[in-house]
Amino acid sequence: MSPLPELNLNLGMTNTFGSSLYGGNSEEEVMVRTDSGMRKHTISLTISDQEVGNIILKAGGKEIVVPTYKLLITDGKTEETECYQVTRDTFSFVKSKTRKSFLSFFGFRRFDKTSYLYDTIAFEPMLEDLQKFDITKYRKLSQDMLTYELENNGEKVLLYAGNINAFAKPAHIDKYFIVVDKDNGKSFIGDVLYREKFLKLTPKVELSIIKRKKIPRNVEYDEKGNIKKLMYL
Repeated sequence: MSPLPELNLNLGMTNTFGSSLYGGNSEEEVMVRTDSGMRKHTISLTISDQEVGNIILKAGGKEIVVPTYKLLITDGKTEETECYQVTRDTFSFVKSKTRKSFLSFFGFRRFDKTSYLYDTIAFEPMLEDLQKFDITKYRKLSQDMLTYELENNGEKVLLYAGNINAFAKPAHIDKYFIVVDKDNGKSFIGDVLYREKFLKLTPKVELSIIKRKKIPRNVEYDEKGNIKKLMYL
């Protein structure tokens, strides 16, 4: 019988509250087992180019409809795959414009139509159709929020799971993805924690982003926040 592979296990520090590796004393004094010899298992996240739905987000003081895309999560041990939704664009309000009806000349302005223009800022793979990021070290967890960060060509990008209405873009973040599920991100967070606990050691977390064939540039919304016109790069 061949010997089992020998792992070089070291003790490290983490301040990640709520992790399956959290000791329960204080965030500054948590001991974590890390596998410096080799990592046998990986949690894989894939942001696809497949549009699957939409959500309502607050942007520029207005609630707007934002498209969502398929997000897949799996791991190398259980090989269980679950699907969620995720936004792929950061929205920036530009201006509003009002189209007057002919009744405006008679003082009836209820028939005037106002639209709102937003720029969309997208994070896409630069050269290849798919780009991978190791986000293992950039995970933060609280009771009802999980985030990962990545950096590419000087841009800082956030993957956020939690209460959508409570989300506020951190000042140091340029772009973001928001995970969408039926329970304000708790289903996704529970999924990640389940896999971490099952894999025992601190797993590697890899994020793959698939480049979209059509990338939004501007979106025009009507007064109700519905998409009126979508322009692409």
